[in-house]
Amino acid sequence: MQVADADLSRSAAKGIGYSGSLNLTVNEARDLGAALATEFYIIGDAQTLRRSSFERPVYFESYCSIFLVSTRTGNLLFWDRPSFENNEATRAEALLSQHLSGDAFTNRLIAVIRKAQEEERIQRTVLNTPVDAVIEEAPEDEKVAAAEGIRLPRPFRRLRPVYPDTAARAEAEAIVDVAVDIRSDGEVGEVQIVRWAGFGLDESTVATVRQLHFFPAMKNSAPIPMRVLLRYNFRKPPR
Repeated sequence: MQVADADLSRSAAKGIGYSGSLNLTVNEARDLGAALATEFYIIGDAQTLRRSSFERPVYFESYCSIFLVSTRTGNLLFWDRPSFENNEATRAEALLSQHLSGDAFTNRLIAVIRKAQEEERIQRTVLNTPVDAVIEEAPEDEKVAAAEGIRLPRPFRRLRPVYPDTAARAEAEAIVDVAVDIRSDGEVGEVQIVRWAGFGLDESTVATVRQLHFFPAMKNSAPIPMRVLLRYNFRKPPR
């Protein structure tokens, strides 16, 4: 693993309009990786914050959000948010720096990269098997669908993904988009993240989508399979 030149990387990212977001579509993630000219890359943010609580009047928290991304797929492979607290800001930062530079954390990243390389290699070499039915992309809105003689799929009931504790600790607010294949019987097939957010929000979204049941899409009075895009907006709950 080789660390790219920081100044060149920053210039390349700015050149394609990247502004530091940790909530990217897979296409945006691919474009960023292509600009950086690397197979895998890490984005994130870091801060040292002054905190207070009933138990501790004043202390400091140093944290770093780390997102490991594959350029080929645009997928978020790994995320973490190590955090350290201390009565002194410099000591909290030193503990965080020590963690990030340690062999254990570096080996975790390398293991994820090697696993992704192998999975991507298999995906490139495996033969595509024929499918029973062509999945039709959902029209942009109901008016367009009606003009094409299509009734879009509708869920029996809407479910809201859980806002996980991992996101709450990061006070994360993000959008998660998923492409969902809904079969002609209204059941959920493949679910693919197309805009990821990390902090456990992606996993919460997929788990919720897999619980959904739909009235299937209809065309010429017959049920058909259809791929739809579902969007979930996560906001931190009020205190």
